[in-house]
Amino acid sequence: MADDDLAMLRAADRPTPDGTPIPATAPTADGDRPAPATAPRWLNGVVIAGLVLAALNLRPAITSLGTLMEEVRAGLGMSGTVAGLLTSVPALCFAAFGIAAPRLARRLGLGAVVCAGMAAIAVGVAVRPFTGNTAGFLTASALALAGIAVSNVLLPVVIKSWFPDRVGPMTGIYSMAMALGTSLAAATAVPLAAAVGGWQPGLAVWAALAVAAVLPWALVLRRRAAPAPGAATRTDDRPIRIATSPTAWSLAVFFGLQATAAYITMGWMPQIFRDAGVSAGTAGLLLAVTMALGVPLSFVLPRLATRMRHQGPLAAGLGLCGLAGYTGLWLAPASGAWLWAFLMGVSNCAFPLALTMIGMRATSAAGVVKLSAFAQCVGYLISIPGPLLVGALYQHSGGWGLPIALMAGLMVPQIAVGVLAGRDRRIEDEA
Repeated sequence: MADDDLAMLRAADRPTPDGTPIPATAPTADGDRPAPATAPRWLNGVVIAGLVLAALNLRPAITSLGTLMEEVRAGLGMSGTVAGLLTSVPALCFAAFGIAAPRLARRLGLGAVVCAGMAAIAVGVAVRPFTGNTAGFLTASALALAGIAVSNVLLPVVIKSWFPDRVGPMTGIYSMAMALGTSLAAATAVPLAAAVGGWQPGLAVWAALAVAAVLPWALVLRRRAAPAPGAATRTDDRPIRIATSPTAWSLAVFFGLQATAAYITMGWMPQIFRDAGVSAGTAGLLLAVTMALGVPLSFVLPRLATRMRHQGPLAAGLGLCGLAGYTGLWLAPASGAWLWAFLMGVSNCAFPLALTMIGMRATSAAGVVKLSAFAQCVGYLISIPGPLLVGALYQHSGGWGLPIALMAGLMVPQIAVGVLAGRDRRIEDEA
């Protein structure tokens, strides 16, 4: 984001619901701005509902596809390498479109961009199964993923702006809703496809959830003049040179490595189990268990993280669970399937930890905007090769030994940078 963009955000750390800056008021003795007039209480509830519904839509477009990957490959005539490319498309889109989110929010408002993002998800998810070819499927998927990308970046900013004193609990609610949407899609994709007549309507039906998410954000936009409730966040006029911040880089690499593990898991874990002799329905349930663990843990971890000065031990513990899960998946994929799914589910909760640290490593809303965009865009760029490489290794080696070894090996640097990102630092202090 350019310096003039940051200046506008610093002008009012408390935006209106659609992101429009509020005229600054005189700072108090301790440097904080007094809270602006509050919006109607019901509008606060609408924002929470919009946050939850948006979070529910951030992963079903991906996990429903992962569970039905074999059917999609057969229906569209995809090779293993192309399927690996398909599992890398989310990260590519998140990096490419996420970088534009802060500027779009400054020009159009937070609410408008999130609302448009939900609409893009609805259209892309509804259209892609019926395009009839791989290119069309990828194009429609990219539209849906663009909507997810801007929401990925901006929803933590919504939390920081509307709920500055409840970053941990609200991040927990947001992460829990996202984990619920992820696991729901994984668990029901196969039986739902069978019930509605095949993989095409089975994938398209998830567009209804995105349509529901448009509604509360459209209502927020109707209240453009109403300022957001809550106390103002602390202002900080120091320049933020994000690319020179060690904390920002360690958080970005941590985000990228956990995203690599997450998208490999969502894209390939059901296929690993199916190749080991597990039925398609059970493989979907195993992925659902992995994702469902994020529901309670995503609520607990942010609360715990905000009470700790150093979040490194949490990052290390989650990484060790991943190492144990991948080792078991390599040694006995079928006989210990439920245990490995459990361990990988715990490990995947590095995502809510990363989101929480984004909110904690900056002192102002402007800082969170820049850190969120930087960490997520750089992180998703880092994660792009992982799923593609797994698909290529699987196709050319004829088995899962090398891909699983790669997954396990990536846990080691993830632990290291997680410890660095967890230090009690602020990017403004490193300006």
